[in-house]
Amino acid sequence: MIDTMTLTSQVLITSQLENTLLALESLRQDEHIIEILSPTLAANLQSKVEGEMMDSHIHRIVTDKETFTVSDAKVVIEKAYMASETQTIIVLVATEFSPLIQNKLLKVIEEPPKNKTFILITQSKATILDTIRSRLPIRIRDEVKEEEALGLVLAQLSLATVYEFIQTHKRTDGKKMKIIVEAIAKEAIHSQKFNLDEKTLTLFAQTIKALDMGSPPTFVLNTLLLKLLARKKR
Repeated sequence: MIDTMTLTSQVLITSQLENTLLALESLRQDEHIIEILSPTLAANLQSKVEGEMMDSHIHRIVTDKETFTVSDAKVVIEKAYMASETQTIIVLVATEFSPLIQNKLLKVIEEPPKNKTFILITQSKATILDTIRSRLPIRIRDEVKEEEALGLVLAQLSLATVYEFIQTHKRTDGKKMKIIVEAIAKEAIHSQKFNLDEKTLTLFAQTIKALDMGSPPTFVLNTLLLKLLARKKR
């Protein structure tokens, strides 16, 4: 089911980052919008609206690198604390946000300054830390495939079930493996059968990143499950 798009504090999960941002822009009435995004995303947006005049109430900031850095987080915080009597929507767009960046932004997201609203747009729910999830509602757009049945009972995770699951997914490609990793992350959190400290939660983000970088899907899955097995409550 698709959530109605609104200019409220949230995390939007979508495979269509640029289209989702444009949809948000179309909702603007009296608000100011500050967008922070990578050079590639900015170029893609430019190609989609080539020849159109950008709304003067929308300010787009392009990062130096493809991934958000600490310097970019400082810019976000600086913009958040600029006094404004007009409602300002701060939109951060990235394929993923590292745990370091999420932690840097946690305080300002938890206690946003007056008239400031935060929206994060990203591709993977599994990379969003619990601390952010507890403060911003997560909404999944229609472009993202629904989670498939995992076929693995994490509460009964063992070396034997890990081996069997790995054999089942020997030929699974990286794209589908990302969906599986997200399902594993969701079930691991909800099962309460694992000692999921921040370091372990970071593991899910690192797994998605490894798949994006082309690491062998089966190897990545095996590493994730073995590390998760080590964190299983006895």
